[in-house]
Amino acid sequence: MNILQINASARSTGAQSTELAHRIVARLRAAEPQAALRVRDLAATPHPVLDEAALGALFTPAERRSAEQAARVALDDALIDELMAADVVVLGVPMYNFGIPAQLKHWIDAVARAGVTFRYTESGPLGLVQGKKVIIALARGGRYRDTAADSQVPYLKTVLGFLGMTDLHFVYAEGLNMGAEAVAQGHAQARADIDAALA
Repeated sequence: MNILQINASARSTGAQSTELAHRIVARLRAAEPQAALRVRDLAATPHPVLDEAALGALFTPAERRSAEQAARVALDDALIDELMAADVVVLGVPMYNFGIPAQLKHWIDAVARAGVTFRYTESGPLGLVQGKKVIIALARGGRYRDTAADSQVPYLKTVLGFLGMTDLHFVYAEGLNMGAEAVAQGHAQARADIDAALA
């Protein structure tokens, strides 16, 4: 088993979403001691934004790219290679201002590439990142599960599904800024969600 853990918090240390992802990975590796793990910390190694220069590089044929353009595309290629090699993907995702962190959006922009991770067909788009289990660890200060304020889950279901990843499991640790009792409840719910995801 190849596990890819992606820590999307803006903090390299002390992030509750990262701790939650660590717990999930520890459970996976306890069940599969020989599993290989690749950790991509988007705070420690932030991926560049998809800007005009990056678009120019991506839309320039490989044989005509400058050295700078080739280097920029290679950064995205590395993330795509990691994703394609993974059997299980674990995402640690905090909620920032009701959305996903910019760091995670940059990762998504890097791995969503036409002709590589998805393609358009006569019957519509086809995701090419298939056969993977994805566990999304959500850490939130408030409680937003199954409410209109939760834009993260619908977005992640849409974009990951578009790429072909449909075996999605969400782990919720909520109420983490609402006092000790809420924190205990949030961690208890996360443990139950992890059990369900790994059943």
